[in-house]
Amino acid sequence: MKIILLAALPEEADAFLPGTGHVVEGWPTARLIDALGHKIVVAVTGIGKVNLTSVAATLHARHGADLLAITGTAGKISALPGDCFYLSHALQHDYGADRPGLFVNFTPGLVPIGPSIIDDYLGLPDPGTGLPSARIASGDSFVECPDQARILSDVLKADVVDMETGALAQFAQLAGLPWAGIKATTDDANQDSVSDFRTNLLAASARAAAGMETLISKL
Repeated sequence: MKIILLAALPEEADAFLPGTGHVVEGWPTARLIDALGHKIVVAVTGIGKVNLTSVAATLHARHGADLLAITGTAGKISALPGDCFYLSHALQHDYGADRPGLFVNFTPGLVPIGPSIIDDYLGLPDPGTGLPSARIASGDSFVECPDQARILSDVLKADVVDMETGALAQFAQLAGLPWAGIKATTDDANQDSVSDFRTNLLAASARAAAGMETLISKL
């Protein structure tokens, strides 16, 4: 199987099978790995939905893929136990309509008029990672406000939040590909998130990468 594995930050990508494969320079720079029974293209996208989608589309056109995957970190916004999660569902929390005193969510691509319509992107069924499943909400903002985190959890039933996975899932659907993701949490999307993220980035990246290695080995 050909797998494109993406991460927003170098620390997240480098934690996956560190020191293996060979690097192909250019944009985007990619690490090509033949391991765990699969051919894996690992790349750093940079932060945000546009960066993620641009890299995913470029690498898919260049290498082809049977699966798109994402590893790395997230903020936790629900009471779901655990600190590393298999992403069963993804959505985007910042596409919709700004109405007086209210933001109404819509599935990306729909005309954002009328009642809210938002459908999850369903991830690949867990092949046996042993990790708890979570719903992730993605948007182009770093959430460090507990009130906003509570809204995302209550309204969208999300457990964790990041800035890329929803875009990966949307691109995968458009390209007719399955997608999979594992995210480990660095913070609780509150006023301490910036310092917590910096403190916990490496350890969380390692947890997510270990989970992704298990996932791929079971495909």
